Amino acid sequence: MMSEEQKTGDRISANNTRKRVAVAMSGGIDSSVAAAILVDQGLEVIGLTAHMWKENSRCCSEEDVKGAQKVAWFLGIRHYVLNASEVFSKNVVDPFVSEYMQGRTPSPCVVCNQMIKFGFLLARAMQFDCTALATGHYARVEQRGGFYRLLKAKDCARDQSYFLHRLSQRQLAHSIFPLGDWIKKKDVVAYTRNRSLPITPRKESRDLCFVPDGEYGQFVEGRVPEAKKKGRITDTNGRDIGTHEGIHRYTVGQRSGLGVSCSVPLYVTHLDAQENVVEVGKREEAFAQTCFLEDVSWIAGRPPENNRLYDLRIRYQHDGVPARIHHVGDSCVRVDFLAPQFAVTPGQAAVFYDGDEVLGGGWIASAEPAE
Repeated sequence: MMSEEQKTGDRISANNTRKRVAVAMSGGIDSSVAAAILVDQGLEVIGLTAHMWKENSRCCSEEDVKGAQKVAWFLGIRHYVLNASEVFSKNVVDPFVSEYMQGRTPSPCVVCNQMIKFGFLLARAMQFDCTALATGHYARVEQRGGFYRLLKAKDCARDQSYFLHRLSQRQLAHSIFPLGDWIKKKDVVAYTRNRSLPITPRKESRDLCFVPDGEYGQFVEGRVPEAKKKGRITDTNGRDIGTHEGIHRYTVGQRSGLGVSCSVPLYVTHLDAQENVVEVGKREEAFAQTCFLEDVSWIAGRPPENNRLYDLRIRYQHDGVPARIHHVGDSCVRVDFLAPQFAVTPGQAAVFYDGDEVLGGGWIASAEPAE
C-alpha cells in the first residue's frame, strides 16, 4: 500500500526540470504562506518539517506536523518529516541549560537558525537536490558587491533578521525568505484567505518553543536538578539582603520575582555563577556604557570599519542604538554606546546594523556599568 507521502510525490513528474526548493514547514501561517508563494511562482517545492522536541511543546508537535502535511497536500507538494531531536538537543537545548547555569541568558533561537534550520534542514534539502531552503522568516537577502547581504524585512514590526545574523555566505546563498518584502502581517493573512490555505489559527507566543509556558527555571531544574541551589542576594555594595533558590531563575534587568523588599524598585544588576550570588540595585545601576562581545561572526566574512558608528541591538525587542566597534582580538570586540543602555545581558546576542543591512554580531560576554 502506498504511503501518503508517496501518493503526494506521484503528483510531481520525475522529469520536471523546474527549479526545486525546500520549505521548512512548521504548520503555522508564515511558513505555509512561504510555501504557497513559491508554488505560485512556478517552482517545484517540497516541504520539510523537523521534529525537534517531545510533545507538550510548541516545537513541531504532532499537531504541527499534521498541519504542515495538510497544507502540503493542499498545495500538491511532497512533504517529509525529519527527526532532528538529537541534533536539536545537542546544539540548542544543552547549551541553553548550560548558559543559564553560568548566570547567562541565552538566545537559543539564534542558534537554532544557524545549526538546525540552515544547518540540519539545509543539508537535507541539498540531499533532495534542492537549490535552496525557504522559511517564513521576515528578512531579505540580496547579492551585491560580490557577496550576499542580509537585510531587514520591509515590515519593521515583524523583522526577524536579528535571529539570522550568524548565517554564513554559503547559508545565505541557499536561503529564500518569501515574506521579506511583504509590508504588513495583515497582507499575509489576506493571502491565506484568498488562497484558501487550510491553516488552523494558533496564538502567537514569544516564549521558547521547547519550554512549556515559559517556565525556564523549572525546565533547567528538570535537566539539572542541582541547579536549585540556595545562594545570596546582595546589593551593589556586597551587603546581604536576601536569598535565592537558584541563579538560573534570574537575568540582568529583572525586576519582578526577586524575593526581596525595598522602599525603591530593585533590578538584577549582575549574576556571579561561581559564587552563586545575585546582585541587585536601583534602575540606574543596571545601565552600562560599554560591553564586550565574544565569538563575533561577520556576514561578509570580514569586520566592518573600526571605531565607526553603527546601530546595535542588544536583544530582539531592542530598537538599536548608535555604538562604536573596537576590535580587541580574534572574534572579540569592545562596544562603546553613545548613551548608556539598560540591562546589557551576558549571553544575549548583540547584532550590528548599517541602515537596513545586518553586518553580524556576537554574544555579550560582559558589561561595564555606566559612571
